[in-house]
Amino acid sequence: MANIYYKIPFQLSAALSGNELATCDLRESITRNLELIIVTKFGEHRHDPGFGCEIWDLDFELIVSENKWEEKLRQSLLKSITTHEHRLNGVQLSVTISEIERQHLYKLYTEIKKKVDIQLSGVIHKTGEIFSFHNSLYLSPLAVD
Repeated sequence: MANIYYKIPFQLSAALSGNELATCDLRESITRNLELIIVTKFGEHRHDPGFGCEIWDLDFELIVSENKWEEKLRQSLLKSITTHEHRLNGVQLSVTISEIERQHLYKLYTEIKKKVDIQLSGVIHKTGEIFSFHNSLYLSPLAVD
């Protein structure tokens, strides 16, 4: 029997009206779960307080050493991903922080933000296929690209 992977966020209105929940393939399911791990604060998931990562705690932390900050977030993500995404093996993870200038359409100034790039590679356990993932976030306040 084939596994069914549901798209997140769930469209519960569809299910309550008797329709099927939207599904996706294995790669998209893994990608969505990784995104959820990244943007979830520890303790936010009622049934698993260890689900998430430390980015919310690090978001407003004064960054004295970018290397230490990157490694702290990398370790937090790696632990969470290996604990909560069992469909991947051999996970390799890198986290880099940089400053970028952002122009706003409606504002008359340039904003300098910290940007975090998260790169992940691994192997899908079920198929043996190589899996890669990239996500970018802006800090203070946390925002997704």
